[in-house]
Parts: sequence; C-alpha cells; structure tokens
Amino acid sequence: MYIALTIIWFATYITGAVMYEIYIVHMFQQNSYKPREYAEWMRVHSNVGRLLGKSIYAVISIPLILIGNVGCLIAACIMNVMTVLVNKPRPAKKPLVYTKRVKRMLITTAIIYVFGMAVSSCMGQYRLRVCENMLLILFLLQPFLVLLVNLINKPVEQGIDRYYINDAARILRDMPDLKIIGVTGSYGKTSVKYFLSTLLSGQFNVLHTPGNYNTTLGVVRTIREQMKPYHEIFICEMGAREVGDIKEICDLVHPDYGIITSIGPQHLQSFHTIENIIGTKFELADAVPASGKVFLNYDNEYIRTHRINKNIVSYGTTGEGLAFKAYDISVTPQGSVFKMKDEKGDVYEFHTRLVGNHNVQNIAGAIAVAHTLGIPMEKLRYPVKQLESVEHRLQLRKQGNWIVLDDAYNSNKNGFKAALDTLAMFKELRILMTPGMVELGDKQYEENKEVGVYAADKCDYAILVGKEQTKPIQDGLAEAGFAHNRMIVVDTLQEALQMVNAIPNERPKVVLIENDLPDNYA
Repeated sequence: MYIALTIIWFATYITGAVMYEIYIVHMFQQNSYKPREYAEWMRVHSNVGRLLGKSIYAVISIPLILIGNVGCLIAACIMNVMTVLVNKPRPAKKPLVYTKRVKRMLITTAIIYVFGMAVSSCMGQYRLRVCENMLLILFLLQPFLVLLVNLINKPVEQGIDRYYINDAARILRDMPDLKIIGVTGSYGKTSVKYFLSTLLSGQFNVLHTPGNYNTTLGVVRTIREQMKPYHEIFICEMGAREVGDIKEICDLVHPDYGIITSIGPQHLQSFHTIENIIGTKFELADAVPASGKVFLNYDNEYIRTHRINKNIVSYGTTGEGLAFKAYDISVTPQGSVFKMKDEKGDVYEFHTRLVGNHNVQNIAGAIAVAHTLGIPMEKLRYPVKQLESVEHRLQLRKQGNWIVLDDAYNSNKNGFKAALDTLAMFKELRILMTPGMVELGDKQYEENKEVGVYAADKCDYAILVGKEQTKPIQDGLAEAGFAHNRMIVVDTLQEALQMVNAIPNERPKVVLIENDLPDNYA
C-alpha cells in the first residue's frame, strides 16, 4: 500500500507541477516573452500572493510525505490533488498558444527537472529525501525557472528568429512593386488597419497583418505564410512595448507610407516616459522615404506638436488647416453620419454603422490614405457604409433589451474618455461598466482618477469591477459629486452584468463596457 500511495503521490505531484508550469509559461507569453515585463508583472500586480496560492498545497505535501507514515502519505496525496485543482487551466481571453517556442520551453523545463532528480538520486542513503526536497524547490522556483529556461534557450531562439526574418526579407525583395503602409499608434491602429484594408480592397489586392500580429515576428509570420506575388499593397500594423520596436519592424518591411493614429501613456511600465512613447511611434515616420507620405492624426496633441521633416498629410475632427477633416458628427443607435472635407476643400457626406468620434477619426485617417492612393471620395462612400466594428473596440450591439457599447479591448485614458463622450450622446439610461485601466506604471492612480472625474457627467450609473482596482475611479467620481447610490462596486464581471438588470428601468439602457483586464491581471 505504501508503494502504491507513493506512486499516486508522485503522479499527482508531477501533474500539478506541469499545470503550474503551463500557467507560468502562459503569463510569460502574455508578457511577450520579455523577462523585464514579466518581472514587472510579478512586482506590480502582487502576483507573489497569487503564485503562493497555486503552490501552497504542494508546499504542504512535501513535509507530510517526509514524515513517512501511511496517514501522512494519504494527506500528501490529497494536497497534491488540491494542487491539480487550483492549477487546472481556466478559460482565458488569450489562451496559451502552443508555439514551437513554448514547446521548447516546456521541454527544457522537463530536462531541468530530470537533471535535478538524477543529481538527487546520487545522494546515497538520503537520496529519497533529497529528491523530495528537490521537487519542492523546483516547484517553488518555477516562476523564476521560466527566466532561466528563457536564458538557456536564447541562442537557439535568436538563431531561429534570424532565419525567419531573413526569409521574410527575401520575399519582400522579390516584390519590388509592393506598396507597404505602416500603421502605428497607442490606440486606434488595429481599427485603422481594418478600415483601410476594406477601403482599398475594391481597387487593389491587399494583405494586412491579422489580429494582433503587430510584433516583428508576427509581421514575419504574415509575410512568410500569407504574402503572394499578386498582392499590391501590404498594410502592416506595428506595435511596440519598448523603444526601438517600431524601427525593428520598419528595418524589415521598409514602409512607403506611414500613419500614426494616436499617442498616449500606453505601456508606461515598459516605456517609462511619454517622450519614449512619442519617439518610438515616430520611428515609423523616420523610416518613410522622401517619396512617401506620413499621415498624422492632428486631433492628438502629442502628434500635432511633434515636428518632423517629412511629407505630412494631416487629418482629424477638430482644428483648422487639416488636409482631411471630418465634422458635423451625429450619433444614433444605428451608427454615425458625418461630413468629410478633402485636401481640395470639397465636402462629402458619409454614413457608417460605427459610433463614436474616435471611430469617425479613424475612418477619416483611412479615407485620407485611400484617397491619396487614388480612390475617388465618391467611391469611398459605399465601403465606409459597410465598415464593421473591430471586435471589442466600441462595438455597437444589442443584448436583450440593452444597447451595448463594447469597448472591452484594453483601455487607455484618451480612448476611455472618447468612449464616455460617445456614451454621453445617447438619450437612454447611460451605464458605465469598467475595472479601470492597468499597465500605467506610477500614473496608475492619477490616470484612473482623472477618468473617474471625467465620467461623472457622462453616465447615470457606474458599475465598477474590483474594490481595490477601481479605488481611483471611485475617488474621481466622488470628487466630481457623482451620486453615491449610483456607484456600484462588485467583484466580477458576471456580478456587474447582473447589477445592470437590477438597476430600475427608468428608460431603455445603454451600457458601455470599458476595458476587460488581460489574463495576467484578471
């Protein structure tokens, strides 16, 4: 019986360890495989406590098995079963993608475990206890072990990445007539990418980077797997978490045109200063040749005030002297109507299913690029009318008796305010639902409090998800005189949805869902 229980203990322990390791690797992937960002995630979000909760039963299991009697061994097995249960994979917004890199990390981790067991088994009469303690040490160190594994695998990963990058560069060299449009910004870049692709596809063979494939390797993968000789235009979304990220992509694709949609305090934890963010986004403008054009959203102060020696095409919804300007914007539950002035001063009316000034702003940018590339404004009316909301980016939909403005994609201050402005345009009962914003470094409290103050006269009810997480927004709402009985704090999104139903039906409801915490913060 003792031997059987020992086997059960070992099997359940390893199962729990594997599940725990998969969670750790998932978080490492969520942080772009970057050790500094992963370490910052652990530091900022109090993840030591979360990780302790995932390992506590395994920690208890080891002393129990070291006692050596059958009762303690049974208890140790129960502890291991608890470890398995708390580490059981749960539905995620962005599930772990079992890339070849992830598989190599898991294999390297397994080798370290086997090596540790092999060394422990050479410890003479104490080898059993040494092995058990080694298992405990490896389990507790797994959050840090992933960094060691990443370091061990780094030369291999760099070699593989270099091969793929060179292959993508070769494909682009073989297509000298391909026009490449780079799209970047703190927010709005994904929407502009999709809008622009729709507007151009009626006249050109267009390829765009799918989803969030906006890193160097994401762009490489798009080129290697999807680029065909018949493509005429490549729309390349460019994301960044550190200085130099945009330049790295530009050095690969060499954009003919660039569009910068916005700049704001996004990812300040990794950028540290707004100046670093500005410089990084304008790496795209730096890469555009003299024969190309840089399209700039002049509604954004950081963009408008940054001087560059390039051929600039300005667009926006406010200000004078813009090459392309959208104005007279009106919003209904069916979408938006706006007028658009082109570079010659001619005016056109556009209809879209999308709502919100910043959606119109993004459409204006796409129209500016498409028209500059030769498509008449008149011919852009129909595709603009057909534009669909990018999922979770101020997406207008019906949910039962409610109108939902789904802006759940990770939020930022300017985007948050723009969504609130859109909410304020509705005559229905206006409800804000949010867990607040994250990844803002030392501006976390300040930025969230600011949107709390701003929200006070934009909504009738505020449902805040997370007592501590939303404390700055609570403070901002209170400071602005928002009625306390209309501020509702809950623990989960599910509770928040239930509270919407509990709010009296004074009139039809419109619910703004602003931000949905990523898996590494949820």
